[in-house]
Amino acid sequence: MSLQGRNAVITGSTSGIGLGIARALAQEGCNIMLNGLPMPDCEAIRADLAKTSGVTVLFDPANMAVTAEVRHLVRRAESELGSVDILVNNAGIQHVSPIEDFPEEKLDLLMRINFFSAFHAIAAALPGMKARKFGRIIDITSAHSLVASPFKSAYVASKHAVMGLTKTVALEVATDGITVNNIAPGYVWTPLVERQIPDTMAARGLTKDQVINDVLLKAQPTKRFVSIEEVAACAVYLASDAAGSITGTTISVDGGWTAA
Repeated sequence: MSLQGRNAVITGSTSGIGLGIARALAQEGCNIMLNGLPMPDCEAIRADLAKTSGVTVLFDPANMAVTAEVRHLVRRAESELGSVDILVNNAGIQHVSPIEDFPEEKLDLLMRINFFSAFHAIAAALPGMKARKFGRIIDITSAHSLVASPFKSAYVASKHAVMGLTKTVALEVATDGITVNNIAPGYVWTPLVERQIPDTMAARGLTKDQVINDVLLKAQPTKRFVSIEEVAACAVYLASDAAGSITGTTISVDGGWTAA
């Protein structure tokens, strides 16, 4: 399933699912534009991925909460890699709180990063994809794009919004050689999930073990966390030529969470 010579932008890709997808695409021969807020180890991550995969790997510190930076990220990749063939909208944040206590600034930031960044990245990437008659847009949402959980009103709303965006854009570009799909993971052990545990403990009055076993894994019939590699493998398939007739859909990688 070689992606040799393709170029990919993955937002929020210096850790967790995003980095896992970057590694999987790079192993298939895809050149990579990593993205994340500046951290001391970003260059080490970039250099290691380039060395282990043998592809071109760039890094851009675009802030996904700032529209101009999102669009610049895509333009830079077009310029320096030569094209954006694959766009993976992965950046996301979470905040757990009863809706009546939900901080307005958290709501604004969450919607900007989780939804608006995907909207603007897609808008920036489509002209080039249309001109080349090829594109793969993969939106990484969550089982929460299909179902809800208490105390996650903004997050659930943002993920439902991205799912609607996925479907709409897929219809708009259906004859342009471009597919647009949504991967909806269940709970994956990532920094995003780990960071929400204290807030969930406070909101529900539970211990850490109770949050993991009675809230997170309770939703997944397999009773285990989804692995980053499982999500990444799905992204590689959707990026391939073999998935050319899969568009406008959501693929759940959630251990059976949304089966009921």
